Amino acid sequence: MQPGESDKTTLDISVIVPLYNEEESLVPLYESIVKSVGGLGLEYEIVFVDDGSKDSTFAMARDLSERDPHLRVIKFRKNYGQTPAMAAGIDHARGRVLITMDGDLQNDPGDIPLFLEKMDEGYDIVVGWRFNRQDKLITRKIPSQIANWLIGKVTGVPIKDNGCSLKAFRANVIKGVPLYSEMHRFIPAMTSLTGARIAEIKVRHHARKFGESKYGLSRIYKVLLDLLTIKTIVSFASRPLLWFAILAIPAALLSVTLLLTSLFGLFSDVGRFSVPIAGTGVLFGALAFFLLMGGAVGELIYKTGDLKLGQLSSLTARFLTRKEGSVSANHNNVQQTEQLD
Repeated sequence: MQPGESDKTTLDISVIVPLYNEEESLVPLYESIVKSVGGLGLEYEIVFVDDGSKDSTFAMARDLSERDPHLRVIKFRKNYGQTPAMAAGIDHARGRVLITMDGDLQNDPGDIPLFLEKMDEGYDIVVGWRFNRQDKLITRKIPSQIANWLIGKVTGVPIKDNGCSLKAFRANVIKGVPLYSEMHRFIPAMTSLTGARIAEIKVRHHARKFGESKYGLSRIYKVLLDLLTIKTIVSFASRPLLWFAILAIPAALLSVTLLLTSLFGLFSDVGRFSVPIAGTGVLFGALAFFLLMGGAVGELIYKTGDLKLGQLSSLTARFLTRKEGSVSANHNNVQQTEQLD
């Protein structure tokens, strides 16, 4: 990336950081980011997204933004989670290259130049690999290793560390990708559909200095459900009828089996069970029918429609820059946020 390429509305780099109760790490994090990107000779911005913190995280970020025109702050009215916070930052970012990272100082902002160097080789996405991860073995490292193996097998995108938040994206690749639940970790798999070039580099990882992790084993079930969604998207995005037909086949076979069992039961000693068996068979038959109808509707939407999921920046309550002060980024956004509270 060469300096001086940006215009009035587009910058070279946007560094996006979701924050939740990070008052102790906020200032050293901000200083580390400025130190890392400030000397690169590129036009940059830092986008802090306060995910409904209950401490003074937002107030501190606001004060920093009033002194530094490079810093922009987004505030959620309540805690929505890491992925919506990241999505809001991506939606509002103005850089051609977007860097995402955690706000707990475990990711090292000093690694950002390594991502930019790799992007210069022509890659669209560069993923960080915490090869010497400083987390608990049982609750963090082992589940992560299993999840990464499973994600690679299901999606066909062999990333060693999908959960590492330190990533770099070309804006024209990541903007518009629908993010919800825990989907941020599946961005490489989703963008692989468009032929995005993906690389992975080793990054430093530090032990957490302040507080405790906001995420634990409780989100594993979300990841598994999201993985099923991603498998559907990756394998059957252009063939929804085929996917629903695959799901309908077992239900249809079970329905036929139960109905035949019920029919033969009329002429045997188990005739008294024929009615409930037949009823169950009808239910499975109905399930198969509705699955096929769902596939047909999905096929129709894909062939004739332009389905776009809502932008998660609608969760934004306030959007701050030094010039704007405490101003809502969009009046509709504020109204939608109030409805979500």
